[in-house]
Amino acid sequence: MKRIAHLLLLALPLSACGMQPLYSSGTQGAVATTLGDVSVGAIEGRAGWLVKNALDDKLDALGNGSQRFRLQVVLDDKITGFGLLANDQVTRERRTLRARYQLVEIASGEIVLDATAASDAGVDIVSSEYATIAAENRALENLSLEIADQIVTRLSLFAREVSAAQ
Repeated sequence: MKRIAHLLLLALPLSACGMQPLYSSGTQGAVATTLGDVSVGAIEGRAGWLVKNALDDKLDALGNGSQRFRLQVVLDDKITGFGLLANDQVTRERRTLRARYQLVEIASGEIVLDATAASDAGVDIVSSEYATIAAENRALENLSLEIADQIVTRLSLFAREVSAAQ
């Protein structure tokens, strides 16, 4: 009985912290409804294909058929070598994926959100060229998922701000 009382006392301050669930009201809430109204434009390159698929997976699940917004994304994918040996051989790479994205209201053509997302990953250079290429590709897949998560999170915050202002 004492344990339950302690847990209730510990939970009491949490209710006053001012935090609110982002996806309150489930699929009928303002955030989910707005995310469901977003269509993703084509994105160039292999990284673009990966990011678009990840975004489609996250946004299409909430889709309701209408397309009020269009998301335009431009990616910058770079691999930089560092960790040089005495013979100038690179031993490590950093793969960086940056995205500049704009949320455009289709009806008016107005850009309602202009933001960026970025992530990077380290890749070890090993004696097997195949293993190095596989590691670079895996890093790109992981970075694409991370970028998509960052974009959806920012879109969710935007949707909550808009619904609070209305």
